[in-house]
Amino acid sequence: MTEFILSQSGPSTDRLSDSQPLYRQLADQYRRAIGNGVLRPGDRMPSMRAFMQRHHVSLATATESYRVLERAALIDARPRAGYFVRVPPAAALPAASEPDLAMLGAAQFVGIHSAISTIVSKFQRYPDALNLGGATASPDLYPTDALQKAALRALRRQPTLLTAAGHAQGDPALRAIIARRALDAGIQISADDIIMTHGGIEAVNLALRAVTQPGDTVAVESPCFFGLLQALESLGLRALEIPTSPSTGIAIEALAFALQTHPDIKAVVVVPNLQNPLGSVMPDAHKASLVELCARAGIALIEDDPYRELADAAQPPRSLKAWDTDGTVIHCTSFNKTLAPGMRVGWINGGRWHPRIGMLKFAQSRHNEQLSQVVLAGFLETSAYERHLRRLRDGLRLQRERMAAAVAASFPEGTRFTPPRGGMFFWIELPRDVSSAALFDAALDDGIRIMPGTVFSNAGRFDHFIRLSCPSTDLNRADEAVRRLGRLAQRLAAHAPRR
Repeated sequence: MTEFILSQSGPSTDRLSDSQPLYRQLADQYRRAIGNGVLRPGDRMPSMRAFMQRHHVSLATATESYRVLERAALIDARPRAGYFVRVPPAAALPAASEPDLAMLGAAQFVGIHSAISTIVSKFQRYPDALNLGGATASPDLYPTDALQKAALRALRRQPTLLTAAGHAQGDPALRAIIARRALDAGIQISADDIIMTHGGIEAVNLALRAVTQPGDTVAVESPCFFGLLQALESLGLRALEIPTSPSTGIAIEALAFALQTHPDIKAVVVVPNLQNPLGSVMPDAHKASLVELCARAGIALIEDDPYRELADAAQPPRSLKAWDTDGTVIHCTSFNKTLAPGMRVGWINGGRWHPRIGMLKFAQSRHNEQLSQVVLAGFLETSAYERHLRRLRDGLRLQRERMAAAVAASFPEGTRFTPPRGGMFFWIELPRDVSSAALFDAALDDGIRIMPGTVFSNAGRFDHFIRLSCPSTDLNRADEAVRRLGRLAQRLAAHAPRR
């Protein structure tokens, strides 16, 4: 994290005059520093104390200087972190296009695994490429040392953790802690209403198996996480893609029309908070309408909610389950994104299908490994988890701000995106003549991994979109990679045949 120091000895006399108040003169110095690029988006401003010492001014003068910069939308105050140079809200690019509600097509059997396998195999040929296509944060942002110490404590206290079978539903202490924490998401459940799973993807698979049969149709967001499309393919299910907004999530009116015209829909699967890949957060009114719509239709609403705690908000958004009164919502989530990708600890509440999901879990994989659950319980019952989340959100916010600025500065004219309100994803719409598949190959050759938009749809959409993520705390390296990627996109745009 860069801290900009304007002056070690106070303001220079050649820039300050008596024509305006001192606080405005100091604010103008920082305004010029931001304007000429000396201060970059995401850079930390001096603390109030440091500002006072460097410029030999009072607290009132320092405060007024920063207020001038805040009113000019040049800096932001972050709780418990200080002041930072702000990224312009539109990141110098137009917002992403809203979906065409008329694009609702036919339900299709899913056949995307081969395309994803090809991408994975290409990734493996470039092991040293900077990964801008992943779905977890940098390992540096997770509490590695604290988790290691928690694991050693757990093994000392319970030496048989690696040799004794665990509880069928998962560690009772962990489930009790999760039930208490679920209140923050608006969810009222007991420990007995929770089944631990091998990450969030097993939870979603269990939910799908509980409510569908091969050949059934499942409504999904478009674009949607390719891992869900793989799960649908493995179960022999059809996908019906519903237009989804980068600002408000799945289009409720399009889904309502789909439920009228496709009576074989058995479930709807959504990521309501920081949707992958769009980064959208569904407004509360949309969440309530979506739950009510599925309840009236008598179909399962499967909520995949692993990113909720990564939202930039004083209070993270609520889950869909908060509006569920009759067991319509099957809530799936994990700690893979927020705490420890390597532990693969997830959980599910199955609503009215909970008993069947419990049977399927036991038949499919039995109980989960115990050590990770005990370690997680020990970590969650202290204040360490909240401190970690604050650090993780701050780290991701800084990476997003730098990435937004780099994309705005280097990508070709016609590029569009909506800066997400948290998390780690950017869904970037390239000029229509630029193929994401071609950019993917060119980027790999240049040592950069990205995800082409085509894998986020079973219907062949989004060829001129890419998903970028924020995987590196080496901000300068990430900036340089994004700028190289922008130059590659510029080159493809210049030579692309017009469509």
